[in-house]
Amino acid sequence: METKNIRNVDISLMQHLPMIDFIGNDFAIFDDVKDMPLTHYPTRLNAACFMVCLKGWCKMNINLQEYVLSESMMGIVLPDQIIQHDDCSEDFSGLFIAISKGFVDGVLPTMQQLFPLFFMIKERPCVRLTSEDLQSFREYHSFLWSKVKLKDNPFRTEITQGLLMALLYEIFNIYQGSKVQERVPKSRKEDLFERFLRNISESYKEERSVSYYADKMYLTAKHLSTVVKEVSGKTAGEWIDNLVVGSKSTVEILRIEYSGNSRRIALC
Repeated sequence: METKNIRNVDISLMQHLPMIDFIGNDFAIFDDVKDMPLTHYPTRLNAACFMVCLKGWCKMNINLQEYVLSESMMGIVLPDQIIQHDDCSEDFSGLFIAISKGFVDGVLPTMQQLFPLFFMIKERPCVRLTSEDLQSFREYHSFLWSKVKLKDNPFRTEITQGLLMALLYEIFNIYQGSKVQERVPKSRKEDLFERFLRNISESYKEERSVSYYADKMYLTAKHLSTVVKEVSGKTAGEWIDNLVVGSKSTVEILRIEYSGNSRRIALC
């Protein structure tokens, strides 16, 4: 597939829809799948999207892998992933939240302990919810929607970011507690790369040298650099800079771009 020809969409494309509430081009909340700017052609979302199926089913492709979102399941699409809508049952209904990269940036710097969550989502974008988890998401969705509607509140953005932060912790707890029915084992190199990112997310404020992280992982700096470059297409130093340099986007941590063909993991 020629990825350069894939259409890019963001929240601004939904601004004309009356049943969605927005915070600028950064946050959208709604409950009708028809309001999502998706087609039967591959589309790259410039936003994160959280979807919970309340009834029926919806079939979609995320990064070229097919998933079926059925009742009481949550699906998450990360920024810059490629999504393609396939089909939905006539009775499909759900809850939806879309968040721009910039809005995520406003939350992530204070949530470094949540970085492992985005590895989990990358590997398994769909997860089944318990009745308690489903009710919890309903409540967050309803509360968020009510706050987003308060357009005269000068702290609307900060309130929404605070609620989003709490929701992400809830989702992290769901992913940690859910049982994986099927898992494609990581290669040793992929495992080393993930450990490297976890280590720098914990220590980048104090330690910024590749040799420090190599020593911590009982590797030579040369070997670590080679592995990181092979798996991600970026050097170890560049990954460290993404956390250190303020002009770099924190959301880069969400974009684990493997060199070569994308890993295909169907775990729903």
